Amino acid sequence: MSSILVIDDDINIGNMLEEAFRLEGYKVYRAYSGTEALLVLENHKPNLVLLDLMLPGLSGEEVLPKIEGIPVIIMSAKSETEHKVKLLYEGASDYISKPFVLAELLARVKAILRLAGGNVVESQKEPEPAPNITKAGGVILDTDLMTAKIGEDEVSLTRTESAILNILMLNDGRPVGRNTILDRISNDTPDCTERSLKQHVSNIRKKLETLDGKDHIEAIYGIGFKFNS
Repeated sequence: MSSILVIDDDINIGNMLEEAFRLEGYKVYRAYSGTEALLVLENHKPNLVLLDLMLPGLSGEEVLPKIEGIPVIIMSAKSETEHKVKLLYEGASDYISKPFVLAELLARVKAILRLAGGNVVESQKEPEPAPNITKAGGVILDTDLMTAKIGEDEVSLTRTESAILNILMLNDGRPVGRNTILDRISNDTPDCTERSLKQHVSNIRKKLETLDGKDHIEAIYGIGFKFNS
């Protein structure tokens, strides 16, 4: 299964791309800032990177030269020819202007992966888990029932706890920024604030620890939290 890292701080665009690529059989990683993207790349080497330019923290232009050995497609509203040419010379494999047609982006991704030898064979695609089930190691989260299960033991979660744990588990082993967590759960759980986030995470840690005696969530100083399966 080929993997793609989507680096875009626009949650709606990121969600749309993640859904589209998962349906095509790709594994998808997400990053919402240049700094977070570099943290993801420290732990994973995707087959291709989709890079927005207007990012918080490090910009896309600053991130591009730090991506080595991975083809990069720039996604940007900047459409000046000189700017496109400059980035292509600096290492980008392709450049698509926003707003783009999804079918065109998918075709470009497949073409670049094919040239890079990373195309996906249909018979090798792995079945996708149910959308309400997230698994990381031995932990199984059901976001519909709002339960976390390890082995035969299970704990109930609040809606906010379930949303937070889901994001952390989807990024198993990778730090997730506090602002990223708050942004991604803001629509479903508006009660969670920067002040209360730490308490919610603490509650999740204690509940999971009752299942197997292990501390699954690590606080990363200056960044946020990391789930360790």
